[in-house]
Amino acid sequence: MKLEFCSLNSGSNGNVSFVSAGGTRLLIDAGLPGRSITAMLDQIGVLPETLNGILVTHEHLDHVKGVGVLSRKYRIPVYANEATWQAMYRTVGDVPPHLRRVFESESDFFVGDIGVLAIPISHDTVEPVAYRLFAGSRSIAVATDMGRVTKPVLRHLAGADLILLESNHDPDMLRHNTRYPEALKRRILGIKGHLSNLTSAQTLLALHETGVRQAVLGHLSGDNNTPELAMQTVMDELRRQGVRPGQDIRLEMAWRDRVGGYFTIE
Repeated sequence: MKLEFCSLNSGSNGNVSFVSAGGTRLLIDAGLPGRSITAMLDQIGVLPETLNGILVTHEHLDHVKGVGVLSRKYRIPVYANEATWQAMYRTVGDVPPHLRRVFESESDFFVGDIGVLAIPISHDTVEPVAYRLFAGSRSIAVATDMGRVTKPVLRHLAGADLILLESNHDPDMLRHNTRYPEALKRRILGIKGHLSNLTSAQTLLALHETGVRQAVLGHLSGDNNTPELAMQTVMDELRRQGVRPGQDIRLEMAWRDRVGGYFTIE
């Protein structure tokens, strides 16, 4: 069974990813207005009423802004752990009980043809998760909004056929950003903040050893990073450790202002 993936938007302005396998179509997060997400889905030929679920990673606005309106308008089930349901209520609003799905973090479950593993991660929210999604022997992972990558997280991501991995900021750009208060800088740099470009590269090196051969860099900061800097930093660190981008591992970018590449894994 082939597994398909597309990042519709990735960044602090909004996060939405599309995953499909067999007869099942899912969104991971819906952090833009419903109308914007519908337009992005149209670009890849997907009608919102054909979606089988929205998987929520955590309650921050850039991940849940469009969840409620999409669910109510198109009768799409929403999946989140109980703590996240409670925390996102004011933003998402009422979701009809028959569309409300609750899972336990670090559990696995099926949504149609797709197996889902919810992976606990470190971020400044009530109970954040990354996801790994399976279709037969194939899998993809979406892992952003992490202040650090622990050994259990690496174990759960090991061997994925494709991973969307956070490459949020350049620490020097962040430290010299005069518009950011010191408390915000500490939050981003902390263990419940976001991964830097270098930490993203080091994570990819560890995952490459487990068989990961395709990665998409995502959730870039609009103020403390650039796509060129993120890609260059990651590639330089990979090369320094003997891993050749474009040969040993394929690297792509998830964009904060347009739909990204469409991946098919068979």
